[in-house]
Amino acid sequence: MYINIYPNTSEWNTLTQRPYKDNSLVSERVKEIINSVKQNGDSAILRLTKALDAPSLERITVGLDEIEFSKTRVSVDLKNAILLAKENITTFHTSQIKSEPKTETSAGVTCWRKSVAIQKIGLYIPGGSAPLFSTILMLGIPAQLGGCEDIIICTPPDKQGNIDPAILFTADLLGIKTIYKVGGAQAIAAMSLGTESITKVDKIFGPGNQYVTEAKSQIQSLGVAIDMPAGPSELLIIADSNATSSFVAADLLSQAEHGPDSQVILVTDQEEKAKQILAEVTIQLSELPRKSIAEKSIANSRIIILKDIESCIQFSNVYAPEHLILALDNAETYSEKIINAGSVFLGRYSCESAGDYASGTNHTLPTNGYAKSYSGVSVDSFVKKITFQNITKKGIQNIGPSIELMAAAEGLDAHKNAVTIRLNTIDNER
Repeated sequence: MYINIYPNTSEWNTLTQRPYKDNSLVSERVKEIINSVKQNGDSAILRLTKALDAPSLERITVGLDEIEFSKTRVSVDLKNAILLAKENITTFHTSQIKSEPKTETSAGVTCWRKSVAIQKIGLYIPGGSAPLFSTILMLGIPAQLGGCEDIIICTPPDKQGNIDPAILFTADLLGIKTIYKVGGAQAIAAMSLGTESITKVDKIFGPGNQYVTEAKSQIQSLGVAIDMPAGPSELLIIADSNATSSFVAADLLSQAEHGPDSQVILVTDQEEKAKQILAEVTIQLSELPRKSIAEKSIANSRIIILKDIESCIQFSNVYAPEHLILALDNAETYSEKIINAGSVFLGRYSCESAGDYASGTNHTLPTNGYAKSYSGVSVDSFVKKITFQNITKKGIQNIGPSIELMAAAEGLDAHKNAVTIRLNTIDNER
């Protein structure tokens, strides 16, 4: 990890840059994949999946027999852990559902808003070396609470054409039965365009590698929404003199093991504490099964020493991390000063892993600085808000003259006339 001691604020923008990666070749390849799926549907999906994931795959649809068999291959302890997470995630996301009152903005003018579920949802669930069955909970639960009727899952198979049992068990736990053995950009293309087997959806959710991320970016031009711009995972920790070095090191490595392009940042006002944490990182890293991945991430990461905790908070707001841990005494007292972050973890025992799995908050969060303008996934992500207005005769008389003046000032005479014709009719009725 690079160590930067007391950098000037003029250097902060440079220090908050994420690792650069030239995606031009990825972009071209994704375009080719999308066009292939558009022209050839299921045959393109099967060909790409055989080439990239499972050479002997014969069908892309997960059968009910496979789902049932998965239940026998997940341990009781893991099933219970998933059930606990499901309960907490459901509890937290249920609290987000609120009805909005009707509001009389002027006499005779009543306005209100209601939430309407997005009908068709596609969930992308990464497989491979880290099958993210937890993401099914994070996306499927708020989708169901929001009222989404059709939810499908695409997830890549292993080389034998199988889906990780925990993924199938978790999907079944939520009642999601439509699952496809498709990964990568081809999965995003299939859900965006629709094929003979895969339903075209209205919005796509879920993390993925650079091909998935690029595909999600490109398919927006096809009229399909995505959850948010996404990139590699990231974590920023602010630590004071009393932070537990082993805890902080473990948290840094928990995020670093996501992938070689992940980034972790430690910000502190204590140079000696930074050295202690770095020593702990070295010790713990040597024992990780995913050491080679975490090492590459650590190489992209930084330790920044600033003059005080207030400056550390300011730096964090410039960086706008996906995950932010405040390893501070009285951490909650600083919470109001956080203005840019995806999800914040307060205090010594609030590890980022808790948010990834079972505390109840959502782990699908904005990365790459997008926390300045985007929120993490919530029930609101799965609904659209429709406004209504009911204007009575008295109401149009109250606001009509103002509408006429404003429309005329903008040169929109038809807008003005839509009001004038009503006001004249009311006058003639008298």
